[in-house]
Amino acid sequence: MQRVEIGESGRAMFAKILINEMFKVQPGETLVITEDAGSDAETVTSIEEAANQAGALALVIRVPQAEHDGQAGMDKWPSEALIAALSKVDIWIEAQSIVMLYSDIWETVLAKNKTIRYLVIGETEISSLIRTFTGFSIGAMKRLLQKVRQLIVHSSKVRITSENGTDVSYQINPNYTFDFDEGDFSKPKFGTAPGYVNVVPKIGSMNGNIVFDSLMNADVMNNENHVEFIMEEGTIKRIEGNAEAEKFRNYLASFEDANMYKISHNMIGLNPGVRKLTGNIVEDERIWGGVDFGFGHTSPMDMPPHGQEARSHFDGVVKEVSIFLDEVQILDRGVVCHPDLKGLASELLGE
Repeated sequence: MQRVEIGESGRAMFAKILINEMFKVQPGETLVITEDAGSDAETVTSIEEAANQAGALALVIRVPQAEHDGQAGMDKWPSEALIAALSKVDIWIEAQSIVMLYSDIWETVLAKNKTIRYLVIGETEISSLIRTFTGFSIGAMKRLLQKVRQLIVHSSKVRITSENGTDVSYQINPNYTFDFDEGDFSKPKFGTAPGYVNVVPKIGSMNGNIVFDSLMNADVMNNENHVEFIMEEGTIKRIEGNAEAEKFRNYLASFEDANMYKISHNMIGLNPGVRKLTGNIVEDERIWGGVDFGFGHTSPMDMPPHGQEARSHFDGVVKEVSIFLDEVQILDRGVVCHPDLKGLASELLGE
């Protein structure tokens, strides 16, 4: 897949890659893009035009802009009308600045519409979309991510460390979902930006400390600010650090929801186009050789049978990690080191 340059022509080429190579849109398919006042209108238009050129029946739905993502935004969205419409479409691309992902709207639509191909891009800037969605072979990425997933599935414990002070571990529950995204949205799917393997830790099993290099709703990237979670039995027991940690404690407490303190998922980032943190969580959580930790709401699809209900969901990233599966190392300070993975990583990177 070709690397796309930034600019209006680049925006159009990104949209064509998304529609033609990733979704493989067919004539007559119904595609809906949801947006709000904070969306990148030019990107939405480019995707709509590419879909129409592919013969799709494209529709853009503009919704009110909520204050918080997920369930916390439900009071702002016309849920009955959206569920009715989205339950009948072939493709839903969520491009709001405040997304419905993990809300009752999203859960109901994906439960009712068994053939939907869903992708969330949020308010991601076009430069970030180009870095994340272009310039790699879907097949090569799939081969690497499949092997990483296979190694994890056959493990019982995951340990993650970093030179920033992170040292956290958790157990595997084989009944949970172990998914990955290589950029193929041509079949029914809950899709996000490609380049990761996602694991839902066993409930109550995560212990240790996480020091964030990037964290939603906190200013910790490329500065002296420090926010550290002390994890005990899958729950944030303490938030340590400087003044930024105090701000985050207040932010989290504002939800008045104990489940917002619980681990939701852990993503291993392996997107070859993402090599440094940008502050955009959709891109950052796919950083090559890093990990993302998500907290709060967890879908029943990922954590069957009931999931983990919470008012919202947030993520934080640790870069250049070392990962051990039952004491067998697969990443060493951000570098793929497992013998079964090194060749696949080189293929994806074009080395």
